[in-house]
Amino acid sequence: MTHEFSRRLPIERIGPVGHGLTVEADAAELASLAERLRLPAVNALTCRFHLRSAPNRTFIAEGWLDAVVTETCVVSLDEFPLPVSDHFVVRFVPAGSESDDIDPDSDDEIPYSDGVIDLGEATAEQLALALDPWPRKPDADLPSAAPDGPASPFSALRHKRLPT
Repeated sequence: MTHEFSRRLPIERIGPVGHGLTVEADAAELASLAERLRLPAVNALTCRFHLRSAPNRTFIAEGWLDAVVTETCVVSLDEFPLPVSDHFVVRFVPAGSESDDIDPDSDDEIPYSDGVIDLGEATAEQLALALDPWPRKPDADLPSAAPDGPASPFSALRHKRLPT
């Protein structure tokens, strides 16, 4: 399967001392990623990787992601640029050998097949995970509380005394 941001690396290129590689999205890939992530724009995306071999045909990838996205503020609904930086570690494992470990502190596993890992897709997934689910423009103020008044037709009854 080919994704909108794909950088395929044959595993034989990862030697005994590891392999370093930087991936960067071009303009068309940035536009496609913005659509996939439902963002107004992804303006820049670069990720540096250092990969090393591990037992059982697995590979550890340490990554340093830097991006600039355009987000929509959840308070004001204004669009604003937001830098995103993240450091992460993932494990590439042969497809079908993924563990059932649900420990949130474990490294994420990304399956690969045909002797090729996709660093572009790994970058896209890490960008999605690094995004703030509630983006707020730095100068956006929360709206003030609603003025006091009846909240429901029955709230007026709260102040009436019932006969005893």
